[in-house]
Amino acid sequence: MTHEKREVTVAVVQCPIGADLAENVARVERHVRDAAARGAQIVLPSELFEGPYFCTHQDERELLRARPIDAHPTIARFAALARELGVVIPVSYFERAGQATYNSLAVVDADGAVLGNYRKSHIPDGPGYMEKFYFRPGDTGFRVWNTKHGRVGVGVCWDQWYPECARAMMLAGAELLLYPTAIGSEPHDGSLDTKDPWQRAMLGHAVSNVVPVCAANRIGTEQVGAAPAQTFYGASFCANHRGDKVAELGRAEEGVALATFDLAYTNTHRGAWGFFRDRRTDLYDVLLTADGATKQAR
Repeated sequence: MTHEKREVTVAVVQCPIGADLAENVARVERHVRDAAARGAQIVLPSELFEGPYFCTHQDERELLRARPIDAHPTIARFAALARELGVVIPVSYFERAGQATYNSLAVVDADGAVLGNYRKSHIPDGPGYMEKFYFRPGDTGFRVWNTKHGRVGVGVCWDQWYPECARAMMLAGAELLLYPTAIGSEPHDGSLDTKDPWQRAMLGHAVSNVVPVCAANRIGTEQVGAAPAQTFYGASFCANHRGDKVAELGRAEEGVALATFDLAYTNTHRGAWGFFRDRRTDLYDVLLTADGATKQAR
């Protein structure tokens, strides 16, 4: 018995980000256009691509970057671009909602419609990545988007380290997992290079969920205020359902990387592994605790 193919081509965008918002947005747009011209149907830019990664320090003036999703100029621009090119674009942005601010993502469908908003769930707080000063933990829950080119689950950066996030999106019906990212050097330890563990964490999601995974990172060195300079290591990639990297960019390489996946095949093949059949939800109460103690042990 053979299946009818349902192929989708995904591109990840990797580029440096400077101080000028207009230049950054224009640069990302050029890469989206390039990816679409090469056959991409879903194009993933990196996290918070409007400007430098400002979370290397704590400065209340950086909060002025936040904008509400409605009438957001960058989201509107990429909605028009998505409609023109017929591509899906997840747009990472700094959201203001009343007195709250979030690290958010608007998913734009291939007709330019904004399907909705996801607010980053896991917020890091450490040297060089002091996001809790700027962002509330997201309150949307993990979401999956029924786009023209497939059902897409999107987590944002720190979300990508959590198997629970990937599994939750799969349980909601995701056929692809996407992760916009801003990650690089660790200012407290110059010898620490997280590039390989960063990729391996997501490759594990691909294997244990039998799903393609793609991640988009930025490159270059950025200096924000008096904070230590941060060098982002790129290495954006796409992996297939086996966890094989099938497209990858270098640590300092600007451009797009594309990969084509047969969603009909992976959706059928997933069942052969039994990962979802054999789940023991009756034993997973411990995952809902902070200290690892089950309700019975309390």
